[in-house]
Formats: sequence, C-alpha cells, structure tokens
Amino acid sequence: MNPKFEVEFLPEAIEFLDNLEEKAREKVYYNIKKTQYLNDNELFKKISEFVWEFRTLYNGNAYRLFSFWDNINGKETLVVATHGIVKKTQKTPSKEIKKVEEIRKQYLINRKNK
Repeated sequence: MNPKFEVEFLPEAIEFLDNLEEKAREKVYYNIKKTQYLNDNELFKKISEFVWEFRTLYNGNAYRLFSFWDNINGKETLVVATHGIVKKTQKTPSKEIKKVEEIRKQYLINRKNK
C-alpha cells in the first residue's frame, strides 16, 4: 500500500522534533506515518484555509507540527511541515497560523523561481 502523500520537513520542523524527548518524538513520527495511510482528523487536521497540523498527544502534552499542502501539478501529494509547538491551550495561537502562511508564501515563491 502506497502512502497518500509524502512529508517534507523544513529545518525548523526538524529542529523541533530533534529537541523532543525520544519517546515523544517517536510517537509524533509514528502518528505522521499513520496519517500517510489513514484519514484521521484527530491526527492530521485542517485549521485554516491552507494550514494543517499533525497532532500528537503523549504523556499529557499536545504536540503540534504545522504544515501545508504543496499541490504539485494539481495533485495533493506533498505535505510540507514547517515548525512545531507544544500546545498549552485549547486554541491554536494565531501567530503560529500566520507563521505557516508566511512560510508557505515564501516556499511557493522559491519553488516557482527554480
């Protein structure tokens, strides 16, 4: 069975994951892998027009890895993970959503110029 999409991790996302405790990091990667094969809104959720988040709950902590789709040739086959946070409140901070939107804009400009 082939994955529904691939995931590209930008440097800030890698840094976030690298700084997590090992078991938490393993759980986040496990959940990301799971979403590549199964539709699960609890693990991969759309939070605004272009912003999605990989969601992991581990040891009472809510880990969020923000991302967006890169529609290559009109097909959603690549998810770009931008950065992550350990969420402390129910509501996603609007500054994190804005950050993803800005990274997405720059990413698309850079891709177009290649």
